[in-house]
Amino acid sequence: MSVERLPLEATLRANRDAGRKLLVPYVTGGMDARWLTTLAAMADAGADAVEVGIPFSDPVMDGPTIQETSANALARGTTPASVLTELKDVDAGVPLVAMTYYNLVYRPGEARFARSLAQAGVSGAIVPDIPLEEAGSWCVAADAEGVDTVLLAAPTASDERLARICDRARGFVYGVSLLGTTGERASLAPTAAAIAKRLKSITDLPVVIGIGISTPEQAVEVCEAGADGVVVASAIMRRILAGEPPEAAGESVAALRAALDAG
Repeated sequence: MSVERLPLEATLRANRDAGRKLLVPYVTGGMDARWLTTLAAMADAGADAVEVGIPFSDPVMDGPTIQETSANALARGTTPASVLTELKDVDAGVPLVAMTYYNLVYRPGEARFARSLAQAGVSGAIVPDIPLEEAGSWCVAADAEGVDTVLLAAPTASDERLARICDRARGFVYGVSLLGTTGERASLAPTAAAIAKRLKSITDLPVVIGIGISTPEQAVEVCEAGADGVVVASAIMRRILAGEPPEAAGESVAALRAALDAG
């Protein structure tokens, strides 16, 4: 079965321009036997795109929850190839964005890895441990396969650096809400609103804020500050790790979607 690959940036731009706040939930590929059902539940519940983590043994950006999902996936024998093979027949109805670390890109080679993403129906890629200054050849390889390179923008970056990041980013620019690893937070960091405003002032790309966005209220708060949308990962994955069914992920996304639509 051949599944149509939906364009990431064009889809997010169209949804944003129609007045919709963007919602990008996350699932770790291969974390359990039902991860594809979890992905489908999130897409059906109102996601605008779904971020799929390709597990790595040393996920330096990820906090305890996502680290545990990755460890579970690796213990099951999950590999980058197995995640992408399983995705090939997935018709989620929304764009898919792979998130992984550069070691897994470097090992097969940038061109081959980009091709494998495209062949699996993946429309974008987040590789957080490759800095802008060293990302040139990867960006070229991804561009050649029609895979949008989503770049991260840290709250400590200078205005000049943010401008260069936005100039090279494709799909959306991922605003990092605070310094540190992924994970749930009791309240929204002040830097979340600040980075959203700074990015919106310099780019027309969709600006999506992630890391530490845990609740519908926090999602609304950062969008009210100017962000076009949010990435939510740990708060959703925690429920699956606790043994709840894939439908629980859909419930979390539905709650976020309702809050964003009402906010």
